[in-house]
Amino acid sequence: MTTDASSSPLNVEIGALTGGSADLAQYAGKAVLIVNVASKCGLTPQYAGLEKLQERYAAQGFTVLGVPCNQFMGQEPGSSEEIAEFCSATYGVTFPMTEKVEVNGDARHTLYDRLVGFADGEGHTGDIRWNFEKFLVGRDGQVVARFSPQTEPETAELVGALEKALG
Repeated sequence: MTTDASSSPLNVEIGALTGGSADLAQYAGKAVLIVNVASKCGLTPQYAGLEKLQERYAAQGFTVLGVPCNQFMGQEPGSSEEIAEFCSATYGVTFPMTEKVEVNGDARHTLYDRLVGFADGEGHTGDIRWNFEKFLVGRDGQVVARFSPQTEPETAELVGALEKALG
């Protein structure tokens, strides 16, 4: 993969969950964990671990970025308002969320075009496999790690990569 700024996943336009632009450029110089999320998935409890990472590392220049997606068995059917309410009320989510997008297929959002070429620890590249697949973007705006949907946010593997990215 190229490492120029134009290839950065943070150099794309995407809407915020609550309207307007998510303005990913504001995260330049920070580490960002981009996660495709869903409210009605067996992995939905990962929101709790994601929020713990947000709380623990935000002051060091880190944010989680939730990206709602309804492509996996319709597990994110809600409106933007319903998604925001669910995340806040159920898991106390404070990290930013984007508009609902497609992460696979012909309508895949440009953000995911820039993510899916990066391999995870098992060598998987390409299409997102399920809700809660995670991509860690380093302070330089480039993907530094990819984690399977089943990787819990607070695992040693993910936290270690995050702490390394924060330097």
